[in-house]
Amino acid sequence: MDRTITVQRSAESVDAAGTPSFVWSDLATVRAEIIEASAQEYIRASGEGDETVAIFRTRYIDGVTNADRVQFDGLLHNIRQVTEIRRRKGLELRTTAWVTE
Repeated sequence: MDRTITVQRSAESVDAAGTPSFVWSDLATVRAEIIEASAQEYIRASGEGDETVAIFRTRYIDGVTNADRVQFDGLLHNIRQVTEIRRRKGLELRTTAWVTE
């Protein structure tokens, strides 16, 4: 495990005017291993973008779901799948990150 990632969770907050907004806070900062990483170009209706697909393997973190995200190497990765490795020995997080131009 030669990389450091931060798992973040969204929480809803309400400002003074009563407008709801979502705020991301750090759930855990852990060491991780990148199992697979690739970049694919897509043409979207809103323009071109690169999708970075990565699988992170880390020690077990209780409660991580697809609603959370991973911050790594300056990119924010949406968690697409969480797989438990053995009986709470670790997690495999399959993620995608979008960089728009």
